[in-house]
This record gives sequence, C-alpha cells and structure tokens, in this order.
Amino acid sequence: MKNSLSLLLLVLLAAVMVQFGETAPSGFEYGDALDKSLMFFEAQRSGKLSLDQRVKWRGDSGLKDGLEQGVNLIGGYYDAGDHVKFGLPMAFSVTMLAWAAIDFRKEITDLNQMGHTLWAIRWGTDYFMKAHPHPNVLWGQVGDGTSDHYCWERAEDMTTSRTAYKIDEQHPGSDLAGETAAALAAAALAFKPYNSSYSDLLLVHAKQLFTFADRYRGLYDDSISCAQQFYTSSGYSDELLWAAAWLHRATGEEYYLKYVVDNAVYMGGTGWSVKEFSWDNKYAGVLLEGHAGSYDSTLKQYQAKANYFACACLQKNDGYNVKTTPGGLLYVREWNNLQYVSSAAFLLAVYSSYLSAAKAQLSCPEGQIQPPELLNFAKSQADYILGKNPKDISYLVGYGPKYPIHVHHRGASIASVFVLHSEIGCVQGFETWYHRPEVNPNILYGGLVGGPDQNDDFTDDRSNYEQTEPTLSGSAPLIGLFAKLQTVYGSYHKESPKPNPKSPSTNTQKESAPKPSGGVPVEFVHSITGSWTAGETNYYRHRVVIKNTSEKPISDLKLVIENLTGPLWGLSPVTQEKNTYELPEWLRVLNPGSECMFVYVQGGPQAKISVSSYH
Repeated sequence: MKNSLSLLLLVLLAAVMVQFGETAPSGFEYGDALDKSLMFFEAQRSGKLSLDQRVKWRGDSGLKDGLEQGVNLIGGYYDAGDHVKFGLPMAFSVTMLAWAAIDFRKEITDLNQMGHTLWAIRWGTDYFMKAHPHPNVLWGQVGDGTSDHYCWERAEDMTTSRTAYKIDEQHPGSDLAGETAAALAAAALAFKPYNSSYSDLLLVHAKQLFTFADRYRGLYDDSISCAQQFYTSSGYSDELLWAAAWLHRATGEEYYLKYVVDNAVYMGGTGWSVKEFSWDNKYAGVLLEGHAGSYDSTLKQYQAKANYFACACLQKNDGYNVKTTPGGLLYVREWNNLQYVSSAAFLLAVYSSYLSAAKAQLSCPEGQIQPPELLNFAKSQADYILGKNPKDISYLVGYGPKYPIHVHHRGASIASVFVLHSEIGCVQGFETWYHRPEVNPNILYGGLVGGPDQNDDFTDDRSNYEQTEPTLSGSAPLIGLFAKLQTVYGSYHKESPKPNPKSPSTNTQKESAPKPSGGVPVEFVHSITGSWTAGETNYYRHRVVIKNTSEKPISDLKLVIENLTGPLWGLSPVTQEKNTYELPEWLRVLNPGSECMFVYVQGGPQAKISVSSYH
C-alpha cells in the first residue's frame, strides 16, 4: 500500500510539473532549425557541387545549362520540387538571405553559421553574374516548367529541356532585373566585411541591372512567357523601388534615395497599403532607416505602409487584417501559404529591431504596439511552423519528432544516384517512385513545405503539391528569423563536429596564442573546412575561431598573422602595421566566453597567428 501511495504521489508530482512547465521543453531549438534551413539550399544546388557539400544524396547536375545558347549558366538553384531555375523567386530568396546576413550578422555569427549563409548567398550571386553577360541582358530562366513537370526524375538524370530564356532591350523585364539588382546590392553589403573585392564586383552588376530595369520597362513574363503559369508578376514598380532602396543602402549614393522619393506616388510606394510581403510584392519591405531633410515626409509615408502591414499581421488594423487560421497562422494564399508566413515573420522581426533601435513604437488603429510584441508575433508564426499547431507537426522537414515524410520533391523521393546507380527514366520515376506509398528515401532537411489550409488541415501526400512542396522563397526568410529568435529566446548551442583525422577538411586543432606580459586569455581553434587542387597546388580554406576564455571583455584586440599567402575575410587590416589585423568594426569588443571567426585561403601550411595587443 505504501509503495502504491508513493507511486501515486510521483505520478501526481510529474503531472503538476508538466502542467507548470517544469519538465516540458523550454522552447524550440531555433539554432537547429536554422542549420537545417541552410541545408535545404545545398539540396537545391544546381551545377558542380562543392567538396564541403553536406547533402550527400545530391550529385552534380545541369552541367550543360546555357550551352545551346552559348552562355555559361551552370549553377544557381532549382526552385522547388522541380528542376527549373526561375530567376525572380531565386533572386528574392538571395535578397532575403543577404538581408539576414546584414541585419542579423552578429546573431548568425554567434551561431557559427555565417560561413554557410554566405555560401548560400554566393551560390546564387555567382550564377546571377554569369547570367548577366552584358549590361542590358539577363538570362532569367533555365528549363521549361511544363515539360519539366511531365517527368519525375532526379536532377542528376535530367532528360527534360534545358532551354534558357533571357530579357534584353527588345524583351524587357523590369521586375526580374530589378529584383536581381536588389539581390546583388544586398549581397554586396553582406560580403563587404569579408571580401571587399567581391562586394565591389556585385555592385557593378547591381547598378547595371537597375539601370537596365528602369530604362527598358516591362513585365518579365511578357518576355519569358513560359514563366506565366508558375510565377506571374503583378507589376514591376515595387521591384524598382526595392532595388533602388537596396542600392542606396549599399552605396550611400543620394541618386538612389532620390529615386525612391521622386517615384513614391507614381510607383505606388506610398499609395495603397498591402497585406502581403513576398517574391511578387515588396512594397512592405521598402524600409529606409532614418530620415533625410527634405525627404523626411515621403520616407514617413513609406514607414506608414510598413506600419499598416505590421498592424494587419498583428490583427490590430481595425478589421483590415491578414486572415488567420483557427490555430493562429497567417493565411494569405491557398497554394504554398507558408512562404508568405515566413516572409511576413522575417519582416516583423526586422521591423522590431528597427523600432527598438529608434526607441519607437508601432501605432496601430487598435492601440500602441511595443517592438517586443512584433517579435513575439513573429515567434508565434515560427513556433507554428516548428510544431506548435493543431496537427502537432513540424512543417520544416527534418526538424522535430514529426514532420512531412512524403514531400513533393523529385530528388528526395527517389533513391540517390550514389545508392541506385542506374538512371531513372521520365515515366519510370512516376510509376516506381512518385506513386509509392512509402516515405521518401532522402530527408530534405530544412525544406519548408506549403503547409496547412485555412482550417489548419494538412495531408502529407506526395501528390498534394499545394501543401507538400517546398520552395526557395519559403525557406530563405527563415535564416534571419531563426537567428534572431535563437538569440532572444533560445538556449541551443550547436556542437562542433567530431574531427576525422583522415580528412583534411575536418582536421581541427587548438593553438594557444603567444601571450604578451600579463597573459592574454584568448584561445584559437584552427580548422580546415575545404580543399581543392589548381594545377599542382593544393589549396585549403582555413577557419579560425577566436574565443575569449576570460571573465572580462577584451577590446581593441590586434593579431599578427604571418606566413599568409592568400586572401583573408572577417578581420580588418591595420594599415599602419604590417601583417596586423583587428576585429571588424561591428565587433570591437569580445565579451567573456564569446567567439568570433575569420577565414583565409592559401596553399601549404597554416598561417602563424599571435596577439599583438589588446585592452
């Protein structure tokens, strides 16, 4: 009897603890969700894959893209579960990735994900620059959606048309050229602290594309008609304003600011209000920080449009709100609704940071909203995505105990070329793999599926592409969103991979820095994260993590780096002192226990790193 009573008390105690959250998980591991989201971009890569590719079931593909047209269009990203490279949503996705790397640089760096984020951006921007061989020419699509959708085959086995389509002076596409200009300008800002020469090159292309977009106006899908069925553009005015705003931020040139102001009314920037932010509608995202003299009144009107969008999301807009499901999810479109949710949540997280920095609040028709409330709402949408919903399912593939396992994605649903070496034919793919009831053989980590309907209902079926197909534009905004949420709400710290002594790409060693008098509590963790051969020389990508092992902040840290023969990113050179570098301007203080990272490339042994001075 005594044992039974004790058992009963334990059960009751456990129930009470769960009720009050004592044993329940403290929250979602946003850092883990971020890592998986970045892996989705690796799964979507077209072209020759890099040596550090983490998605091992993917192989090289699309190696002849552009060959028929006499242009190199190898690279870039497949859009969704198919193998078409659609330029407009791809460019928007890169803009979102770059925006995250700019506004949430510290958050992403603290999670040790800046390297993967920059690679995700560069996989797109390298392709965009190839696709822009002349100032007024941009190749905007590779592959045809109709013929591509007739086949169910792996990217590595593609037999469908790889025809490429372009815009030029006679066949304009201001929306496509404008969005690509925005992506390159944002990427230039993202890369500036790490690779200034690459940043400058991106800006050259961005400026040319903006001029092209503005001078030769027209809808891109009038010129590339086969895009109409898949990514019809509702207009190009928002892309022109969006691109000008990004170019102003990247260059500081008044010309671009004046363009945004002068065209505010004509292009709808300060006209009708919007309740959507997406690959097709950027008006709510034209946020220009700060006010500038005579431009002040117009810029406030742009802010009013952002305010309207934010209030509509938070259901504080006097009835003119974004629709929500019974479970609290924003609901914008029947087809792939979660891509609109992720974009909105990201924008609210950014706007929350802007308002906090300005010590301002959001004025809605139904009351004043403090910046943390915006972030809390963004968190509610992220949490819904990750499993806090009526179905108790994560809509981010590979995250959590329950997620979609019949994702509408060719590569994920067919055995890898490294497992099943024989080719999978166009029709065979449908017969053998598409219609099979079994789960997908490959996990598409980080793919954000289309998600539930307006009643929170979801059917995990490969043929239910409205709900089970992932897209680039859906996953891209999650990078910045998860990084911000992890910093504010999370407690997750990603474990470093265990070193493999047989692989130079994972060879990791600690080296104690030589310490000046008094000692410097700094630790360096040096690793080689990639290698390749050019001619007879082996080159290595070196990553160095600097960690403050003391209980006090370290500022004005200067490092001497000797035997460096290649480029370096992540530190700023001290011009007056040879071989001397300091932390970038945005990170001049290294707090106790915190880390930062820099990267360099060279052949032969690693560089010698020592501490010159500090405070």
